[in-house]
Amino acid sequence: MVQHWPETVCETVENDCRDPPDYWTIHGLWPDKSEGCNGSWHFNLEEIKDLLPEMKALWPDVIHSFPNRSHFWKHEWEKHGTSAAVVDALNSQKYFSRSRELYRELDSNSVLLKLRLKPSVNYYQVADFKDALVRVYGVIPKIQCLPRSQDGEVQTIGQTELCLTEQVWLADGAAKSRGLRVCEDGPVFYPPPKKKQICEHTKHH
Repeated sequence: MVQHWPETVCETVENDCRDPPDYWTIHGLWPDKSEGCNGSWHFNLEEIKDLLPEMKALWPDVIHSFPNRSHFWKHEWEKHGTSAAVVDALNSQKYFSRSRELYRELDSNSVLLKLRLKPSVNYYQVADFKDALVRVYGVIPKIQCLPRSQDGEVQTIGQTELCLTEQVWLADGAAKSRGLRVCEDGPVFYPPPKKKQICEHTKHH
């Protein structure tokens, strides 16, 4: 189960990523093996129309502008959903429904807040996130960051992966990286929304 931090996602693309959500959102549900993918199962937006209100909130596409917001879901279905669907519990459109349910069950946003990990202009340690997630979920997460830029001070947290068994219990493991890199040990930036960053800097000065 892969979730990403929209503010960091926006930093990975060169476009006007407007008003990204200020909470962790779904990136996708990725099988660790893709031998069983069925390319004949095409994405059909009509099959998930009942889920769209929640999908737009929990699984938004912050990169593509309207009306191409379904492009992200289509990509995730074709690359990962057609593999996950070979598991009976995730057949067809249930892939999206189950992803949404898992997101709510894991409740990572509340978990991080309860453990006092919230977006800040101050830095955390990568171990802070890793230890917190292990404490709650009992498995070692894969945490990915946007590497430090040439003039940047520190890497930026961008994505978390929690591995599940076919029975959808948590299990240790790690899927392949997609763009972001596994965080190095050490300081990490958990960026608040741009508007909030400006306000906080103003307060400090």
